Amino acid sequence: MKRLLLALIILTICLSPIYSASTSGFAITYGETTYNNPTYKSSVNSYFGSHTDKNLNNANTKVVTASQVNQIAKNITGRTYNSNQIFSCALVDLSYSQGIKIIVDTSKINTVTSKMYANALKSTGIENGYVVVTSPVSATGESALTGVLESYEVAVGTPIPEEAKKAATEELYTETQIANQTGQSPDKIAELFDKAKQEVQKQNLQDPAQIKVIVINVANSLNINLSDQQAQDIANALANSQKVQGSLTDFKNQLQAATQQASQSQGILDQIQNYLQSFIDYIMSFFGG
Repeated sequence: MKRLLLALIILTICLSPIYSASTSGFAITYGETTYNNPTYKSSVNSYFGSHTDKNLNNANTKVVTASQVNQIAKNITGRTYNSNQIFSCALVDLSYSQGIKIIVDTSKINTVTSKMYANALKSTGIENGYVVVTSPVSATGESALTGVLESYEVAVGTPIPEEAKKAATEELYTETQIANQTGQSPDKIAELFDKAKQEVQKQNLQDPAQIKVIVINVANSLNINLSDQQAQDIANALANSQKVQGSLTDFKNQLQAATQQASQSQGILDQIQNYLQSFIDYIMSFFGG
């Protein structure tokens, strides 16, 4: 019996570095206001913990500051955030191998939806991963995109070009503005952007005038009435998204490699955990006997 217990201890010690390696591709970003408030941070971690089977202590973490958000979004949204206004937090897990899945805490994030985040992420070449977005207090979720992108950078280990971040932010901001102006649901506007973007990418267009024609046609098919300026704003956002695609080659390659590594590591970990559980059950059978 002592030998069995010793073997279990040795096995557990040996598995520790393997488990740590398996958490590559797992990252969390905290808004600086949340990070500096223990109550807020605890609330966010509780939400994250209820939406992942990973140990949060094994995540690579980073704090998103107001200056980072302002650097990307200020000239797009016209808003300037202070250090006590950055609440939103994001979790990214690249071991998710079924495309992209985005969970938004709708009890706190009241404007941006999962489909809107998905559109913005696609503009930076991101179509894989498990994403969770939350905040300890009510928030629109617009500035949270900076945290989501930062989480991907941490998880992948490669920066996203600044121009791509700005294009994604512009797209998300335009989506929220169009939803507010038209009275359409955010997801309906997200569908408009997604379908128009697919056609723009299919035709490899960058000219806003040509893209505007596509936007109007897609909007009509969805029974969405757009003003000429609204159609132009959408076309401009999609054109800017198209123009930055060439700068994303390195990040896309690194993202693909990191996703494959994280998925493979998770598969190995699952096998090891199953073996370990069988081993424990075997040992416990002696005590039961």
